[in-house]
Amino acid sequence: MVVFSRRRVVVRLSNVFYGWFVKLAAIQYRPPKGKPHQAREALKGLISRAGDLGAKLIVCPEMATTGYVWEAKDDLLPHAEDRSGPTYEMVAPLAIKHHAWIVCGFAERCGDSLYNASMVVGPSGRLVACYRKVFLYETDVSWATPGDERMVISTDFGGMTVGICMDINDPDFLHHLHGSDAKVFSFCTNWIDEGVEVHPYWRWRLSGWDGWTVAANSWGEDGDVTFSGCSAVLSPAGRVLAACGRTGDDVVVAETSPDFLDIASASGVLRP
Repeated sequence: MVVFSRRRVVVRLSNVFYGWFVKLAAIQYRPPKGKPHQAREALKGLISRAGDLGAKLIVCPEMATTGYVWEAKDDLLPHAEDRSGPTYEMVAPLAIKHHAWIVCGFAERCGDSLYNASMVVGPSGRLVACYRKVFLYETDVSWATPGDERMVISTDFGGMTVGICMDINDPDFLHHLHGSDAKVFSFCTNWIDEGVEVHPYWRWRLSGWDGWTVAANSWGEDGDVTFSGCSAVLSPAGRVLAACGRTGDDVVVAETSPDFLDIASASGVLRP
């Protein structure tokens, strides 16, 4: 059952948990600018690594197939796609193979509009939801139409909400987060490197919310912007359970208990 409201979407699915522990994965990836086919091939490998490590939630960065900085809508338009387009066609078989939830940022084309969006694909391979960034950053304004809905998705490991980068600075998003039953926040981002550590800032913005954050970031330069890397999984207490470095494509996985108490068993960065 799907319940719609003006600002919030609640997607209710079967709530069956497989096993005693759930592994949450953040993918750090720098896509080649305007080369979505090449980006999808690289993401396929990174998602597969996370799945092979047993991750049941795999989160990819914001705009993971195209790069983020675009001066005009017409520049990005050739690389944008429908929500059921080639990125979904790449993600769906991996979700089925690894029986995992996959959240992936992409540039969504819908009619004459473009959205900074994140698709949510369930373990059956079904496109469960597509979240559109509500609180646009200045770099989005030149091409993106803002979204107007928040969402909570009922998964095998509890309620999950989705946000994209600047959304974390939106008081309305934080109100939604604190007022929802979400236990996991899938955070697709292209967080700019401003010379400070990103984890304390994310922790501060999310303070008071008792849930897990899976933050998937890009790294390196895109035009005149540099992204900060440091993709991470944060516990309800704000502890960094696993994190990438400032640079390099990578996968980090943290294992936690299904009751979402802050008693995670995490050994930092898990790699094949």
